[in-house]
Amino acid sequence: MSPEPSRLSAVGGGTSVLLIVHVYPHLLGTYGDAGNALVLYRRALARGLAAEIVPVHPGERLPRTGDVYLLGGGEDAKQTAAAQELRNDGGLAVAAARGAAIVGVCAGYQLLGQTFLGVGGVETPGLGLLDVRTDRLEHRAVGNVVADAEPDLGLPALIGFENHGGATSLGPDAGPLGRIRIGVGNGDGDTEGAVRGNVYGTYLHGPALAVNPALADRVLGHATGELPPIDDGLVEELREHRLHHVLPATARAGRRRSLLGALRRSDGTPSGATATLSPRSRSR
Repeated sequence: MSPEPSRLSAVGGGTSVLLIVHVYPHLLGTYGDAGNALVLYRRALARGLAAEIVPVHPGERLPRTGDVYLLGGGEDAKQTAAAQELRNDGGLAVAAARGAAIVGVCAGYQLLGQTFLGVGGVETPGLGLLDVRTDRLEHRAVGNVVADAEPDLGLPALIGFENHGGATSLGPDAGPLGRIRIGVGNGDGDTEGAVRGNVYGTYLHGPALAVNPALADRVLGHATGELPPIDDGLVEELREHRLHHVLPATARAGRRRSLLGALRRSDGTPSGATATLSPRSRSR
């Protein structure tokens, strides 16, 4: 399903410019997700499109006329503060209803949902732009991820790095961004991220749009319509290396950890293999 035709913002003199709104970079910027704004900006310029990144900070009114809004990762206290600010502002809901693309990563993904666990594990209302709810994983998810994008999105495999403690469940009005091949994702053993029309959520850092250029162009397409191709040779080489070397190694390491965990649990003591591979395990 292709994004809708161009709806770029107009500026003085009637010139169209792609307005990329970076939401609360100091609250939601723990994992370098500011790179997502730069990726969209550069990919627009490469097509000859005028573009501007507008950072918005707490206490400032969120622009209602942006084309793309980006929310990154952050700790519980910052996530809770950002959610409160955005609920009070109301601008993100206005922009989403207008058809602007909204992308939330990690904490930004969770707060786009119905509820998430804020400071002290207290259930906290989100913005309700995605039909998802977030609880806690039993064990924090840290590591490389590969997910097969949902077929109707028309995207290749999604890759990135996750670092989160959230277990996110999808409601009937949200579809998964992809299906987990390697990693944890939403924590249900199957899905990664969520999408509802022009609103996207994901646990992928990287930044996600840098290592998933087709997803970046899909996000841009909500404002621009169909985009002409550009030279992605370098990033495709990086993706090929990760898909064929880094990620298979991650999968093998995960299987080894699972096996060693099972061996430990079988008699309550580390096996010889475990002791050899993890000499400090007995001292913990």
